[in-house]
Amino acid sequence: MKNKENGKTEQQNVMQAWKEEGKQFLVEEDAVSVVEIVLIIVVLISLVIIFKTQLTSLVTNILNKITSQSNSI
Repeated sequence: MKNKENGKTEQQNVMQAWKEEGKQFLVEEDAVSVVEIVLIIVVLISLVIIFKTQLTSLVTNILNKITSQSNSI
């Protein structure tokens, strides 16, 4: 149904409200900063380097199980 005051449907009004909220979120200073993202990436890369052999072994075991179980189908 169209609203008589502005000629927009209720769905259009909801979409406009979401758009405004999205803009406000992007402008806020509380959003995740580039420094925080870089620190998270550094920690993840460090963990991969530290546990490289364990991760390689885990992935190899999983792929071997998948291969062996797919052959039985």
